[in-house]
Amino acid sequence: MTDRLKSLLIYASKCVTGTLIVFMGASLMHYKEIAWCIISVMLVLSPDGRESVPLAITRIKANLVGACSGMICLWLYPTNMWMICLGLTTTLSFCYLFKLDSGSRSALAATIILMLHEEGKHVWDTALERVISVFAGCLVGLAVTFIFHFKSQYKEIAKPSTRIDEA
Repeated sequence: MTDRLKSLLIYASKCVTGTLIVFMGASLMHYKEIAWCIISVMLVLSPDGRESVPLAITRIKANLVGACSGMICLWLYPTNMWMICLGLTTTLSFCYLFKLDSGSRSALAATIILMLHEEGKHVWDTALERVISVFAGCLVGLAVTFIFHFKSQYKEIAKPSTRIDEA
């Protein structure tokens, strides 16, 4: 099996595992609005095995930045084209400030997820529900990343040092 095919199978397995966890958790809690949670899981997962745990953590931080930026914009003024643009710019600025550049796409998605709400629902109910969904999806994505990459992360930690100056 080639490394590329192996990577594809592992990534597909991570995506399926994350989706199954979300569906099972939602079923246990009788929660129907799972789309944003699944999207957040997919935004946290990485196809590359190297650096997957640090990247997942960065994406979680970025998602929280995006969700907070969206909440701030909702607090300032009702959602419209200009507020979404402000939210996206604010999100990118905070990602830059907190050195979360590699998670900026996830943060932008979280901002949009949060700011767009359904008609007929109160904006704050929708926003809070989506913040929780994004956060839960991020946690599931992180858990799946740990499950699939624990062994390789452990090898890196447990590997004896080969530096000459330590001998």
